[in-house]
Amino acid sequence: MRAPLWTTLVLTLFAACSGAGSGEPVRVRVPEGASFAQVADSLAEHEIIGNAFVFSLYARVTGKADRVKPGTYAFRSGTGWATILDDLVAGRVLNYRVVVPEGFDIADIAPRIAEVSGASPDSITSLLMDSAYAESLGVPGPTLEGYLYPATYSLPVDTRAERVIETMVESYRDVWTAERRASAELRGMTERQVVTLASIIEKEARVAEEMPLISAVYHNRLRIGMALQADPTVQYALGTHRERLLYAAIDSVADNPYNTYRHRGLPPGPIGSPSTRAIDAALAPADTSVLYFVARPDGSHVFTRTLDEHNRAKESIRRQSALGR
Repeated sequence: MRAPLWTTLVLTLFAACSGAGSGEPVRVRVPEGASFAQVADSLAEHEIIGNAFVFSLYARVTGKADRVKPGTYAFRSGTGWATILDDLVAGRVLNYRVVVPEGFDIADIAPRIAEVSGASPDSITSLLMDSAYAESLGVPGPTLEGYLYPATYSLPVDTRAERVIETMVESYRDVWTAERRASAELRGMTERQVVTLASIIEKEARVAEEMPLISAVYHNRLRIGMALQADPTVQYALGTHRERLLYAAIDSVADNPYNTYRHRGLPPGPIGSPSTRAIDAALAPADTSVLYFVARPDGSHVFTRTLDEHNRAKESIRRQSALGR
């Protein structure tokens, strides 16, 4: 005896509404303002559901058709309708982890923003280097270099590049507490100067505990009008990292304002995104008269007060390196 139509429909819906699905997750984009019929058609085209019309009917009966949130989702073929609708209504979109390590600069960060936003790295780089855009976001500039806070961000896939940037800048702003602003004012430093110095400290330090000492070297040099001679700023001017910075390379960017061998004082702006620890080091240097430091093979440094001491330290490290110590 054939079952009544409504019984068949109920059984069909019951079967469709349950199940975890199978195969690899398939991405489905729900655009802003899309009708539920468009959402259902997209799910059917990706073979996640079998019948767009019945699925739409089910969504209307359950009162969820008008509550779907836009975004990019991931479902397996055959996933239960109840699960799909719950995810669409709750906005359980596909997220992407964007990791920005300390010291990364715009050249490093732009491709990571591109991965989550879908925009091209070149277009993002242009946006990040736009001084007018930086000003609109309320950072000291001259660009957004240094103001994209280093952290791990979990963001919905296909988040607009501008929103990703705003999120990073918001995290940067959180660092500037009233206490840090007061410390900068006491030192007679602007926010840009602090972040610029912090970005150099971040690049120089391989041992975080040395940051206040590195900061002291640069504060002391600034105080007496001595050139900073910071290798990372020359690397920034060159646009590439080099393990050994030769005088020829320094001379090749002699006119660049980021060349702190040829131009005294701080460069025009940050050279990367400093951590809170580096910012604090810039605000609170160690109480010492050191003017020089040289790196050991393990990345730590020897700090000295005079050029003679500095030269002896360099020679000692050279000899130890030659002996393989």
